[in-house]
Amino acid sequence: MMTDTEIKYKGLQILTKHLGDIEAEKFIALIQREPFDYTKWRQGLDEDLSIEEISRKAMALSMKDTEHI
Repeated sequence: MMTDTEIKYKGLQILTKHLGDIEAEKFIALIQREPFDYTKWRQGLDEDLSIEEISRKAMALSMKDTEHI
């Protein structure tokens, strides 16, 4: 299990890699400014997908993560 510091560091790395420095900072500012329930937000993202589609997406992400190791 990662420490809180490791999670924050890795999260910031991912944000800056995919959004760039400016947009990553903007994203963090937006999250801090607004009341935000990540779990509730996340639940709605895949509601139109079948279990098989969700599984395929999860496996693809898992494979992508292992490629970076």
